[in-house]
Amino acid sequence: MDNPTYFHLHLVSDSTGETLMTVSRAAIARYENVEAIEHVYPLVRTDRQVNRVLSEVEANPGIVMFTLVDQTISERLTRRCREMSIPCVDVLDPLVHVLQSYLNIPTISRIGAQHSLDADYFRRIEALNFVMVHDDGAVPDDIEEADVVIIGVSRTSKTPTSIYLANRGVKATNIPIVQDMPIPPAVFTAERPLVVGLVATAERIVQLRENRLLSLNAVRTGRGDYVDRQAVAREIAYTRRLCAENQWPIIDVSRRSIEETAAAILALLSDRKYAASITDGDM
Repeated sequence: MDNPTYFHLHLVSDSTGETLMTVSRAAIARYENVEAIEHVYPLVRTDRQVNRVLSEVEANPGIVMFTLVDQTISERLTRRCREMSIPCVDVLDPLVHVLQSYLNIPTISRIGAQHSLDADYFRRIEALNFVMVHDDGAVPDDIEEADVVIIGVSRTSKTPTSIYLANRGVKATNIPIVQDMPIPPAVFTAERPLVVGLVATAERIVQLRENRLLSLNAVRTGRGDYVDRQAVAREIAYTRRLCAENQWPIIDVSRRSIEETAAAILALLSDRKYAASITDGDM
C-alpha cells in the first residue's frame, strides 16, 4: 500500500468546532490514502485569537475551513488567507445562501445557535443519563421507559452505540448475552421499547476480546470460553435464535461503525413509528 498523503487542515470556529470536524472528515473519507493533520481552533471570537490562527496557518500552510458568524472576523481571515494563497472555505455559506433564497427571510448572527439550551438539548442530556444508569443490564426494572433495548454478546459495541443514540435523544438500555445467564423477563414483556439484537462473526468477536484482554494485561490462563471460537459461535447462534423466536430485528456489526449501527437502529425506530401511525390512522 502506498504511503498516505498528509496535509494540514485548519478548522476555525466561533463555537465548539464539531460541525467543521464532521464535515471535513466526511469529505476526506472520499479520498483513499489521504490523512489530515488537524489544527482545531474553537471559540475564535476576537482579533487576538484570529492573529494566533493566522500565525499557525502561515507556519503550517494547508487548507482553512471555518464557521464564523462575525462577518468582520470571517472577512479578515478570508482576506489574509487569500494574500498567502491558502484555500479558505466557509463550509456553511453555500447552504445558508440556498436557505435564504428559498425562505426569503434574513439570517441571525447568533454564535453557537445550534447548541442552544432548548428542549431538544435537555432531551439528549436526559437520554445520556438514562444510558449511564442502564448500561450493561443495570436496573432493568424500568425497561418500559427505554426507547431501545440492545441485546448482544460481549464486544458487539452495545455501550458506545447506546451513547451515540443518546446524543440523538434516544433512551437506550443494553442487555448482555452471557452463556447460562437468563435475560431479564421484562425484556420479553416490554411493549414500548424496540428490542434489537447485535451480532458479529465469531472471528471478529474473538479478535476484539483478545485485544481487550491484552489492554488489561490479562494472562492467557483462566480465560475459558471468553475467547474460545466455538464457545463464541454458540453465543452468537443463541442470540440469533433468541431474536428469531421473538421477532426482534438483528444487526450484524462485523463491518459497521458505531455511527452506522446507530443509524440502522434509528431507521428501525422510524419504520416502527410510521407503522404505528398507519395502524392508528386505520382505527
